[in-house]
Amino acid sequence: MVKITFIAADGTTTSVEGEAGDSIMAAAIAQGVEGIIGECGGSMMCATCHCYVDEAWAHKTGPQIDGEGDMLECAASEVRATSRLSCQIKLTPELEGLVIHLPEDQL
Repeated sequence: MVKITFIAADGTTTSVEGEAGDSIMAAAIAQGVEGIIGECGGSMMCATCHCYVDEAWAHKTGPQIDGEGDMLECAASEVRATSRLSCQIKLTPELEGLVIHLPEDQL
């Protein structure tokens, strides 16, 4: 299991654990994290799983994959340098303790 801490726009924190190999989005939805919708189920067809990877972790999650930037253009909240689609980040043991900030809006 890989621990992830989500920080909502209002500062509320929620920590969950996800299986290695699952996406951040899948772990968030399975644990009922407010602020991750995942309307398309993780097929990179929407931006309702938009998140901001904490700057201290951005180098460990890797760059956006092809097409991810295009989808982020549809995000309801501001897109930042650390913006990612949480469906495209797979959990690995190296991401233990990952911190994810959530945007104010997804829709």
